[in-house]
Amino acid sequence: MNPEQQSAVHYLDGPLLVLAGAGSGKTRVITQKIAYLIEKRGYGAENIAAITFTNRAANEMQERVTELLGSDRTRGLTVSTFHSLGMQILRRDAARIGYKPGFSVFDSADSLHVVSEILKTTDIALAKRVIVAISRFKNAMISPSAAGACAETEDEAFVAACYQRYQDTFKAYQAMDFDDLIRLPVELFEFSPEVLERWSCKLRYLLIDEYQDTNSCQYRLIRLLSGSNGQFTAVGDDDQAIYAWRGASAEHIQGLGQDYPSLKVIKLEQNYRSTARILRSANRLIANNPKVYEKKLWSDRGLGEPIDVLVAENDEQEAEMIVRRIELHRMTMHSSYSDYAILYRGNHQARIYEQSLRDARIPYVLSGGNSFFDRMEIRGLVSWLRILLNTEDNPAFIRAGTTPRRGIGTQTLEKLGEYASERGISLFAAASEAGLCERLNERQLGHLRQLVEVITRLGQESETQSAAKMLNHLVETIGYQAWLFEAAEQERARSQWKNVCEFMDWLGRKAEDSGKSLKEMTQTITLASLLEGREENTADAVRLSTLHAAKGLEFAHVFMVGVEEGLLPHRESVVEGRIEEERRLMYVGITRAQKTLTLSYCRKRRRARDFIMVEPSRFIDELHGEDLRHKGKTLPIEEQKIQATSWLDKMHAMVNRKD
Repeated sequence: MNPEQQSAVHYLDGPLLVLAGAGSGKTRVITQKIAYLIEKRGYGAENIAAITFTNRAANEMQERVTELLGSDRTRGLTVSTFHSLGMQILRRDAARIGYKPGFSVFDSADSLHVVSEILKTTDIALAKRVIVAISRFKNAMISPSAAGACAETEDEAFVAACYQRYQDTFKAYQAMDFDDLIRLPVELFEFSPEVLERWSCKLRYLLIDEYQDTNSCQYRLIRLLSGSNGQFTAVGDDDQAIYAWRGASAEHIQGLGQDYPSLKVIKLEQNYRSTARILRSANRLIANNPKVYEKKLWSDRGLGEPIDVLVAENDEQEAEMIVRRIELHRMTMHSSYSDYAILYRGNHQARIYEQSLRDARIPYVLSGGNSFFDRMEIRGLVSWLRILLNTEDNPAFIRAGTTPRRGIGTQTLEKLGEYASERGISLFAAASEAGLCERLNERQLGHLRQLVEVITRLGQESETQSAAKMLNHLVETIGYQAWLFEAAEQERARSQWKNVCEFMDWLGRKAEDSGKSLKEMTQTITLASLLEGREENTADAVRLSTLHAAKGLEFAHVFMVGVEEGLLPHRESVVEGRIEEERRLMYVGITRAQKTLTLSYCRKRRRARDFIMVEPSRFIDELHGEDLRHKGKTLPIEEQKIQATSWLDKMHAMVNRKD
């Protein structure tokens, strides 16, 4: 470790803020500090918590600490995401705030369904806007009644009313959404000092990764757990604060000094990732943002190649040009496809690059696509797991009753729903009541009672069987494989069944490794970041990713495309005065590159059926001009295409030539 890293590891005299620039070895600091606390300062592993934002980061930390100390000495160590920690707290103490330990965790699709039902609308855009507003209230720790009290317009009053009904519905379902997994532990600690004291005594030292990404609710959770003495190390970089749209604020870095006057600040400025040219441009760019703590990245990895700035006539030619350069560079340098990344501002920009890569027969992987857990066949199976965990989970009951089909139709569910609402009970409980026979005929009632019997029996069996064995038993009992092959054509059904088998294998291994039951694992499945817990795709392929999704990653060769006004910075950010965050997003993209960086923009870009003229991003002019190498301004685009194709043909000929 360099001197600054060593200082950060050894400092324990109070709260510590480590300003860790991109590629400065922050993960090493956190893992080495955990080892130092256990080996040199007498902390038990069970008294330390390292909190991250993604399972990928948590897994990496856990692996590194285990390598340093061995599995025996790290037993009991908490390395988790904020949401996983919140769930751990609530599993033990949820009863104090009116929840059962077997509460359900609803994902974004479940939340969208609940809001759509409240609004009585099929307008998905409207429902999503209401969900965003509710999420902001929760992250700011504003209750439904407080939201209603401070409403100044009819629209605000309407959203506050929706928020109240949303919370009432979730409480009735014994369910929580992602925001609740942070908000409710904060409420629990604030209203139950004895619970806070127990958890504070257990977690005596906190290490928080990506501190700049915390929202107000997460910040309060950290302050409560760490106490007035501030026994924590916060590691963050205000220059990489790019999540304001989900409530995160770099102001929490600034506020630490006010909340903890004895705060120690250590800067990590040596970069171990990028060349000097890349870092000079990154420093020059981010210097245009105001900041409380100045820092300047530097590297001893050599000067490196100039940053290429490419100009294309339009977006189609931009994609073709980038793909040709990747193939030519890979063949010339004998590198792997996985060394290359194409980064862009919005997901909509990916399509044209996917097409160009397919045309060139270049393998690629797409980040930020649909979640594995959003697949129909996986969601159906997860619904069965959820209803076994929590019989008051009405959405899970409905999906389990129709996946596979069990003779329970829409009419049956509507009448069951009316009866349950009148009685103020769950659908599962209503299906078991004698009074239901007045609403349903014998056949309808029989199908419901069969479903209740299957759920009850499987729920009991899940208490004693291992997760892996229970999963296989569940799938066999409900006839899931046969149903998939009956409901879809053979090739699609085989693909779906393969996904189900992969899911069962993965969940079984995770349960065995963590020592958790199937019910405990079910509560964690719907966490948004859990997808990263599955084995990542290690194929040799070009990475396509948004700039947001690329944060925390690094690639030998990076292509940032569409670096134009209106895209980066985004037009809405310009209108709303959020240029500083867009500049930080550009900074994040630049600092993903290890060896080479290429920026590209178009003269005109397709919008609907027309082309509009566009301008290069203002951020290009803010880079270190001497390190830029502009291309494409003097040579006509068609001539560039012919020349590049000629080079590529020659390279293919060299590779295929027989001695």
